[in-house]
Amino acid sequence: MSHLATSALTPPASTAAPGLVVVVGSINLDQLIRVHRHPKPGETLIGTSMEFLPGGKGANQAVAAAQLGASVRMVGAVGRDSQADVATAILTDAGVDQSAVRTVDEPTGLALVSVDDDGENTIVVVPGANALMGAETVQASAGIIAAAAVVVLQGEIPADGIAEAARLATGRVVLNLAPVIELDAETIRRADPLVVNEHEAALVLAQLEPHRVVPTDDGELVSRLLETGVASVVLTRGAKGAICADGDGAKTVPSPTVVAVDSAGAGDAFVGALSAQLAGGMSLHEAVRLAVRVGAFAVQSRGTQTSYPTMADVLPTVNA
Repeated sequence: MSHLATSALTPPASTAAPGLVVVVGSINLDQLIRVHRHPKPGETLIGTSMEFLPGGKGANQAVAAAQLGASVRMVGAVGRDSQADVATAILTDAGVDQSAVRTVDEPTGLALVSVDDDGENTIVVVPGANALMGAETVQASAGIIAAAAVVVLQGEIPADGIAEAARLATGRVVLNLAPVIELDAETIRRADPLVVNEHEAALVLAQLEPHRVVPTDDGELVSRLLETGVASVVLTRGAKGAICADGDGAKTVPSPTVVAVDSAGAGDAFVGALSAQLAGGMSLHEAVRLAVRVGAFAVQSRGTQTSYPTMADVLPTVNA
């Protein structure tokens, strides 16, 4: 069994070359509620606490990448409301360039997050301003997107906005299709890598091959996704780590063993770390190895962006 060790977050020399990461995605205000357990349908429970924190998968991933030393620009939208200041506070602190974040008449996006005593979470997202991140809005940032070494996309903006960003990208596209929304096959095949968990992988495969049975085995899911023409796939598996695969084959990457306090946003920490390392020139396998450690770090603290490591932090490691 793996046991927990730690090491300072000192990237190898191969990540030193600057490479711009552009995140095209959501910016939310998270309303975080703590509960002893999640309610059953129709049940009312008393929460133990509530707080408002910055969130949104796009913003989360941008913060995670920036705090690991990447140069990051955010393409997104917020409302003309006080929530926008809270939603973008850590983006600002992390040094993310927000010159392409538009202020619109819709309210800032909102995520209702509940976390139980085991660290498991449920999330309901109200898109608000994020719903205006369609193709026309994304096209306005065409130059920024084309200049990126890595363009990071998620499923919390409209499908035509995702497709347009993928079309405009001249660098590597990291597509974290979460939540899974309907995308055309061409856009999905622009992913290098496609980053999904087990459930998301099955839903994406069903989109690409609607008339075939979807396998339940993680390895088979990855293989089938590659067969559809996706250049590379990273399957995240929570405490079990990840599988990364490309034309050179598949590799299993274990996760450090940690005590999970709050899993909210850990997947975004993983994607941000992965993108930062890929932009710096690291191989997919090595980038996933680092990203797994960053995800394990994030689950040990409460909140999303507030739980992400900086260059000064010590990450958990896996020793065989």
